[in-house]
Amino acid sequence: MKRGDKKKFNQIVKDIKSIKIQGARNIAEAAVKAYSLFPSKTSKKVLLESRPTEPMMQYALSLAESGESLNKILEHLKDSQDRINNQSLKLIKSNDRIFTHCHSSSVSNALVYAKKKRKKFQVYNTETRPLYQGRKTARELSKAGIKVTMFLDSAAAFAIEKQNSKDKIFANKIFLGADALLSEGIINKIGSYQIAELAHYNKIPVYIFADSWKFTSKKVPIEQRSINEVWNKALKNVKIKNPAFEFVPKKYIKGIVSEFGIQKYSDFVKKCRKRK
Repeated sequence: MKRGDKKKFNQIVKDIKSIKIQGARNIAEAAVKAYSLFPSKTSKKVLLESRPTEPMMQYALSLAESGESLNKILEHLKDSQDRINNQSLKLIKSNDRIFTHCHSSSVSNALVYAKKKRKKFQVYNTETRPLYQGRKTARELSKAGIKVTMFLDSAAAFAIEKQNSKDKIFANKIFLGADALLSEGIINKIGSYQIAELAHYNKIPVYIFADSWKFTSKKVPIEQRSINEVWNKALKNVKIKNPAFEFVPKKYIKGIVSEFGIQKYSDFVKKCRKRK
């Protein structure tokens, strides 16, 4: 490995670990680019250990290891997002109030695309503590000219529960990303379960925007992040839990928006299993 390539490789690993690179698609893209600098079992192992909760990265690296070209993998990622963008136009109606959580490149790109296609809507999103990934979403959407209202994480119900919104500001659709797609539901940023559950009881449809490469039949561990992200130098006898993700059951999900189209969860899983 050349010195410059080694530096690039190590920087990508560091950025994935620190969540400077975030979003499953962005992580997968960065990982295969790093792998192409140093294609070996060792580099694959190092990259997988940087974020063991990312099936999409695992799938992309397995393809790269088996001989699939970098260009082919990157072409799939772009084509998949283009297809997701086009599908989003079928879901977004005039004056929609779309609620989203954390930062999903699939959701963010689809919303920006819809805006370019002159769809009229606004977005509600969460700040997403402790790392405030919701600010990245807000910046991207705002830059595209989309009206964004950000809510405290603990105020998500205010934007979803209809009885809390006398001025009818409640969301009428929920768009979430996913870090992993399982047979029985998804793994996504902590806070997603309560949002999906609230939406279910308020009869608000929840759609998951994701590439099929995120589907896995393997068990996905829930990443526990550093307590210092929540409270640096926490008090003695104060225990802090900082899970990064959680499971959302498929019963709360109206549909999956992927390169396969807009499908019911069970139909999407069948399609993924046939591919494998």
